[in-house]
Amino acid sequence: MAFSSAFRRVINGSSSIMTSPFASARFNSTLTAPKLFISGLNRNTTDEKLKEAFAPYGQLVEAKVIMDRATQRSKGFGFVTYASIEEAEKAREGMNAKYLDGWVIFVDPAKQREYRPPPQPESQQSSDLGYKTNKTIGWCGN
Repeated sequence: MAFSSAFRRVINGSSSIMTSPFASARFNSTLTAPKLFISGLNRNTTDEKLKEAFAPYGQLVEAKVIMDRATQRSKGFGFVTYASIEEAEKAREGMNAKYLDGWVIFVDPAKQREYRPPPQPESQQSSDLGYKTNKTIGWCGN
């Protein structure tokens, strides 16, 4: 019954995949800043390749692939900043779900970085028995 009514709506043209509230949810948020978050990058994508791919859509201020500090390899995402919000919107429409270096990339508005307090040094806790815990070794005598 549900299948037949859904099938009937598709045949009659009253329903489409793009009118689904979930199908376009990724693309519905509006840009409030000219900075874009690019996910799904190939591990071999460089800042220069990212800049080349996004340059046709407007004046680029910055194109940055985020690298892992330890391995110096790409983490698979980056950021692109344009001079205006309109240029960023054009780039978002033109590059979302497109191939770059053989991988499909996704372009979304960049979010503000959340504040995280710096980690506090952990003090070793001692128990009532005179032992203290050491996370790297285990239990050790006092």
